[in-house]
Amino acid sequence: MDVRYTRHDLFPEIEPYSTGRLRLDSRHVMYWEQSGNPRGVPVLFLHGGPGAGAATAHRRFFDPRYYRVIIFDQRGCGRSTPHADTVDNTTDHLVADIEALRRHLSVDRWILFGGSWGSTLSLAYGTRYPEACAGFILRGIFLGTAREVDWFLYGMGTFFPEARRTFVEFLPENERGDLLANYYRRLIDPDPMVHHPAAATWSRYESVCSNLIPRREDPTTPVNGSQSAALALARLEAHYFVNKIFLAPNELLGAIARLHGIPAILIQGRYDMVCPIVAADALARAWPGSRYIIVPDAGHSAMEPGIRAALVRATEMMKGR
Repeated sequence: MDVRYTRHDLFPEIEPYSTGRLRLDSRHVMYWEQSGNPRGVPVLFLHGGPGAGAATAHRRFFDPRYYRVIIFDQRGCGRSTPHADTVDNTTDHLVADIEALRRHLSVDRWILFGGSWGSTLSLAYGTRYPEACAGFILRGIFLGTAREVDWFLYGMGTFFPEARRTFVEFLPENERGDLLANYYRRLIDPDPMVHHPAAATWSRYESVCSNLIPRREDPTTPVNGSQSAALALARLEAHYFVNKIFLAPNELLGAIARLHGIPAILIQGRYDMVCPIVAADALARAWPGSRYIIVPDAGHSAMEPGIRAALVRATEMMKGR
């Protein structure tokens, strides 16, 4: 066995060697950073959500001696501005932003590393710019279909009835027939007394359902420790859900032939309740040559031990490709 593939935990903490802010249009400005080896193989980390933002831990999936690690915050979240903004925030905009960043940083081809919504965005970008893609490492596959959105809103309660009850009962009884519309109305309300409680409830629902073994959380503590982070996540997720992810039906699977021949590693928790395994199974079957890894004792979160180990091994395996 190649010893490179036996590593099973994150690399040590590192700091960026460069950061910047890229103006995308008259309204939006993107935060980006680079860490690792400036002459290394470029790899782009695509965070989840939409709206979750990037974190310092995300640099640690990659060997800093080998990879040039590029991370950015998508429109409306993290350190990009304006915060939690839905104006001119669509899948097409985000794909164009990625390409703008590639050109700005003078990257020829890069590996795309994305989980959950990050996998969706990786595929949306890759099927439009396959010539810019050297490989894919995707986790917790989300194909952006109506069935997957419906599962998030209604299906997860099959396994997390307590969490879903809290999620549903936040709304008045006469509004529970359309969870998405009535949450969205609150999330885009300009009054913090309206949008912050809705965002906290939405974000906690997702967080609780993201781990195979649910974490014990203080219900008074904001998700990710920040009210603003919860707002960006909830508002942007609802915005994309209301607009059908800004994708045509079956758009990503329908275009997957454009990626045939590009190395790909797909990693999926068997008991992922946020992005159920059926989507990963469909993607693997439609993508000849992709390597499909099912983690038998994991849910959705990238930081669960089994998922974390599989992702690090994948970045090591990709070196040989």
